[in-house]
Amino acid sequence: MAGVQKIVRGKWNMVIMYFLHQQTLRFGELSRKLPTVTQAQLTKELRMLESYGLINRKVYPQVPPKVEYSVTEMGEQFMPVLKALEKFADTYETEKV
Repeated sequence: MAGVQKIVRGKWNMVIMYFLHQQTLRFGELSRKLPTVTQAQLTKELRMLESYGLINRKVYPQVPPKVEYSVTEMGEQFMPVLKALEKFADTYETEKV
């Protein structure tokens, strides 16, 4: 359980996973989808997700540099967990007193 906790504790991890599950994105594209997240925070979260093996960072050898982020096979296996959390959150919001 502690292993899962480190994944979901990141403030933006689940939102980043949600967007990357939909499509491969570059840093700037992700940044535009998360306008309240600083570049430093987004970089930190992306590095964390990459270190957990949930996302892949692909660097293209060109100028200017091009970097794309995508969900790994392990990240795909995490998506049912994310969807279950989303369903719980929706239920919680409608049923809380």
